[in-house]
Amino acid sequence: MLLSMTGYGRATLSEGPKTYAAELRGLNSKQTDLRLRSNQALQQHELELRTLVLDAVKRGKLELTLEITDASTASKLRVDLPLLAELSTNIYFNLKASLPDSSMDGLVPALLRTPGIIEASTGTVEEQDWQHIQAVTRDCLTRFQDYRRQEGLTLAEDLSTRVRAIVDLLARVSDFDTQRIEAVRERMERHLKDYVGRANVDQNRYEQEVLFYLEKMDIHEEQVRLQQNCEYFREILDNEDDIKGRKLNFISQEMGREINTLGAKAYSADLQKLVVNMKEHLEMIKEQLANVA
Repeated sequence: MLLSMTGYGRATLSEGPKTYAAELRGLNSKQTDLRLRSNQALQQHELELRTLVLDAVKRGKLELTLEITDASTASKLRVDLPLLAELSTNIYFNLKASLPDSSMDGLVPALLRTPGIIEASTGTVEEQDWQHIQAVTRDCLTRFQDYRRQEGLTLAEDLSTRVRAIVDLLARVSDFDTQRIEAVRERMERHLKDYVGRANVDQNRYEQEVLFYLEKMDIHEEQVRLQQNCEYFREILDNEDDIKGRKLNFISQEMGREINTLGAKAYSADLQKLVVNMKEHLEMIKEQLANVA
């Protein structure tokens, strides 16, 4: 099972005049980060809420919004008059000299829109409220995880297709291996004849140099390792772990090293084309892995 880091979930619960709402959004991120937005009265439970969410989600950039709405106190608003007076006085005297009096007419209405000036009276969070908040948060997490699983199915299908394409291209490498070795031998023979001459060369030394050169061109180990990495990638992709993005990233880096080495040792236009296509699929894999939990 694969989980996407991108997700969304929302849940609500109504009990009497009160409505409890939880909304969770998730984006891809290398680090785990949770931003909690809630009623001021819920701040005493912030640590417990963080633990509840992070234990379930584990990875991603998260934003959790919790709200408690009480219809019986919906009309009760609290105005922070000392803060309003301080802000209006400071702004008035600082700007009076540089602005006309008419521009100060809308000062108070503008300040009333400042966060913290006007707040709904939320009261205190009773034990029953806390139980309902936990319940609605768990429901939200369930919806959030369902969303991530659906996104993960699409990601897993695409990743599997890309890795399979690399394996198919790797299987074609052997078709050009013998040809490229023979082409290099012929080129060396031709250069030897044209620039040095057969009669002036120690045959044993020449064969040793050819063997040394061809050993440097050997790509068998790279083929084996790339095949193993692709198989391991698919094995991790299909296992039951929830969190596997980092491990898949590490494997894709190893795949990239082997593909790059294949390209460096290619000495064949046909083989280079296969390598370029492998790199294209690998880049798409890396892009998709950026969103895997």
